[in-house]
Amino acid sequence: MAEQKINIPETVPVDLTSPALYLNRELSLLEFQRRVLEEAWDESKPLLERAKFLAIFGSNMDEFFMVRVSGIRKQVEARIMEISPDGLTPPDQLAAIRKLSLELMIEAQRCYQKKLLPRLDKTGIHIIDYQKLNKTQKERADTYFKEVVYPVLTPLALDPGHPFPHISNLSLNLAIVIRDKKGNEKFARLKVPDTLPRLLPIKRSSGSVRKDGTIPYQHYFVWLEQVIAANLDNLFPGMEVTAAHPFRIVRDADIEIQELEADDLLETMQQNIRKRKFGSVVQVAVYESMPENIRELLVDNLEVTRNDVYVLDSPLGLSGLWQLYSNVERHDLKDTPYKPRVPKAFRRAASAADIFEAIRNENILIHHPYDSFNPVVDFINAAARDPQVLAIKQTLYRVGANAPVVEALLEAAERGKEVAVLVELKARFDEESNIGWARALEDVGVHVVYGLVGLKTHCKVTMVVRQEGDGIRRYLHLATGNYNANTSRIYEDIGMFTCDEQIGADATDLFNYLTGYSTKQEYRKLLVAPVSLRKKLEKMIVREIEHAQQGRKGHLIFKLNSLVDPHMIQLLYQASQAGVQVDLLVRGMCCLRPGIKGISENIRVISIVGRYLEHSRIFYFHNDGRENIYLGSADLMTRNLNHRVEVVFPIESKDHIHYLRQRVLDTYLKDNTRARILQTNGTYIRLAPEAGKDIVDVQEKFMS
Repeated sequence: MAEQKINIPETVPVDLTSPALYLNRELSLLEFQRRVLEEAWDESKPLLERAKFLAIFGSNMDEFFMVRVSGIRKQVEARIMEISPDGLTPPDQLAAIRKLSLELMIEAQRCYQKKLLPRLDKTGIHIIDYQKLNKTQKERADTYFKEVVYPVLTPLALDPGHPFPHISNLSLNLAIVIRDKKGNEKFARLKVPDTLPRLLPIKRSSGSVRKDGTIPYQHYFVWLEQVIAANLDNLFPGMEVTAAHPFRIVRDADIEIQELEADDLLETMQQNIRKRKFGSVVQVAVYESMPENIRELLVDNLEVTRNDVYVLDSPLGLSGLWQLYSNVERHDLKDTPYKPRVPKAFRRAASAADIFEAIRNENILIHHPYDSFNPVVDFINAAARDPQVLAIKQTLYRVGANAPVVEALLEAAERGKEVAVLVELKARFDEESNIGWARALEDVGVHVVYGLVGLKTHCKVTMVVRQEGDGIRRYLHLATGNYNANTSRIYEDIGMFTCDEQIGADATDLFNYLTGYSTKQEYRKLLVAPVSLRKKLEKMIVREIEHAQQGRKGHLIFKLNSLVDPHMIQLLYQASQAGVQVDLLVRGMCCLRPGIKGISENIRVISIVGRYLEHSRIFYFHNDGRENIYLGSADLMTRNLNHRVEVVFPIESKDHIHYLRQRVLDTYLKDNTRARILQTNGTYIRLAPEAGKDIVDVQEKFMS
């Protein structure tokens, strides 16, 4: 079928492609990291939760450099001068990124040194510099060095006979200055082992439960690199160690594969994962105390520029603070554990037949992490064990190391079911895990495919084909988030169980598209990228514009992770110009500028950052009172709309539409605790409850 042309109405004759109307994508992502960092500053949060957010900030910044900065550097090196929608060249972007990144990283170090460290100390968690340890503590640390650390260390000399060694990504190292008996100065490099705890417990009870089951109140730690630096004489006998300067590097970790040239995508992906270890260096973090000649040595040998060197305070690599959160059993310093609910429809489901009956009775919405992920696993387990089930088909994007969903698929195959699974090998930083699961599934006879050439499969769909009477019925689970039991406890997502015939037929066509050569162009109810999603969303936005132009109410509410696609932003500008109220709940990147008179004064952008990662995508259209709501896996980014397989599905139950509009979206829009409002200049202002007004924390509301 030929693609229908959409007539986009002209409103105000303004050039909506003007760079002044767009925020820079990379700087917007850094502003999200600022909001994460704000959580570490927030004194209303439990102390170890603040430490966790500082660790998350550190991990996020590492990934930002590994993926985003490395990509722009490649453009600069290739002399690609493509202008971003906001009018910046790649060199312009690198300069702006460096300035804002350095500001944020310095602020994070200040948060650790000035706020967290003193507060941790007052509450019984002591991170002590090696030089400030008392005699007994030093003896314990030195004994640990001799017994555990020393055998692991490999000092590498730097001289003409010993070329500069390979330094692994995200590694912490010591640049060591030594002097021989003749007074000659030499250099060596030593990697701080990442197989050992970065924060060394000085007491054996620190950070864990005692043998008698009690939990220690006082915890004492010292940074491992400081213990190593204090014991370097053991590594260089007969030499004088005059200095040891920590440094940490970040490498390009973005994998690029030529799928059309790959005979075996799985093998090609494995080769590229190995190559990732040798990506170019994109960041070198050092202390102010590192002398100029050592910095020059690193710059020359790591093939970086001075702008790639970031001078920071201790500690280098804030992600090391994860250890505190994970290992210190101080529940008084953490959020109160939350136990997810089991949705009412599944509470009496004691057997596989009960689960299928519940889905036959009604479509069922499930809202994680407030609702348990167990019904999703139970659904696939039921399909594996039910003798009436003929086939199971599923897409897998990020499933993690502990994957009960995959275990259920393995059992289904072993029981003789027809099982077909699309495993997306190109899920960034989950490639190795997904390769492992793909091989395990293939070993038991599952039909495993790796997706379509040139497209990343990001949709979340499970279809179960069940024999019932003289025919078959298709049961489905569609979702905004991954089939990952671990992240389901910390990511906010929504899924739906249904046996709607048309959605089932669409799912069949979708899996044929993914596993074969089907070129389906129209789906009955599902919106599928790159086939129809962009076109259908545009059509519904234009419909809202037309309602407003005819004097009727127009209202759009989109909940997204990211809003980047220029054409979609232009449509939203046109909607605002026509008088449509546009409420955007965008957790991360947003390149749209709200509040511009005549263009975007009817657009409000809210970002919620809190205990759980906001991950669901919801599309609400007022449609002159005939409200439409869609859920799905796609953000409004060019990659999602054009270069990924995404599925957005309709919510048709009036009860579900009411729940999502009144209970979910309205609560998000009323949040005055975790909400930040995007300003025209790209900064965010955090809301606070007005005097006498109710406190609304959307995540707390859903837990209550």
